Amino acid sequence: MKDMENTPKLHSSGWIFQTWMSFVLSISVTSIGIFYLPVDSWQKAFLGMGLLFSVGSTLNVAKVTRDLHESKRITSRLDEARIEKLLSEHNPLS
Repeated sequence: MKDMENTPKLHSSGWIFQTWMSFVLSISVTSIGIFYLPVDSWQKAFLGMGLLFSVGSTLNVAKVTRDLHESKRITSRLDEARIEKLLSEHNPLS
């Protein structure tokens, strides 16, 4: 049971495809919507910049969240290894 907790959980190819398609579709549809808005070019450019900054910020937040999660996992695995070493070295009969 302990080994199952430490194995990485991989995503299915269907989930990866759905994730990328929803990302591409949302950016495409929003970009097309901005392009066809009945406003001046500078207003479209402003909205386009806002879209790009929003996507960039979202990617940064996702990366930081993943990195924090992985660092906690590694730290807990190191702590667990230290405890197991201490327990294996400890002999209560000596």
